[in-house]
Amino acid sequence: MTENTDLQNEAEFNRSLLDSVRPLRAFAISLSGKVDRADDLVQETLTKAWAHRDSFQPGSNMRAWLFTILRNEFYSFLRKRRREVEDADGKMALNTAVAPEQPGHLDLRDMQAALENLPPDQREALLLVSASDMSYEDAALICGVAVGTIKSRVNRARSSLARALSIESGSEFGPDRTIQAAIAAPYSE
Repeated sequence: MTENTDLQNEAEFNRSLLDSVRPLRAFAISLSGKVDRADDLVQETLTKAWAHRDSFQPGSNMRAWLFTILRNEFYSFLRKRRREVEDADGKMALNTAVAPEQPGHLDLRDMQAALENLPPDQREALLLVSASDMSYEDAALICGVAVGTIKSRVNRARSSLARALSIESGSEFGPDRTIQAAIAAPYSE
């Protein structure tokens, strides 16, 4: 009977790992800002989770456990990177980047820059709650802080982003007037 239960638990663990890849990748991209680095983070997270699967308690929050592993991997990477030479003023990166051709790319770049300027604890809380669609409770569990602390960090992060991006109201999001007019125009066949 225990062998059957063990097989069921392992199958459920494997299924949960696979179901978590997409949200883990989204969180990793948000944290690192680089798809290749994010893929490495996710791979390392899944490898560590698999290696330590015996320490996972069936019935507990798999997603929070995996996000915590990913978060710890990211911060370990940052600590290692401090020993490397950085492009602090961004001149090297600007010389290798291709200028965006559409306003959306410019907006995305502005948003990424604004996110990078947030304190790490605020950025992390905002990404967990807003981008990864986590509850405040799950985000608090991952970060090891109180729910109220997460709520405060998210609020401060949102306020800082609004100031940095010069956003005064929600009406500034979405398509501009030209695109709205094109969408509203009747289609002719």
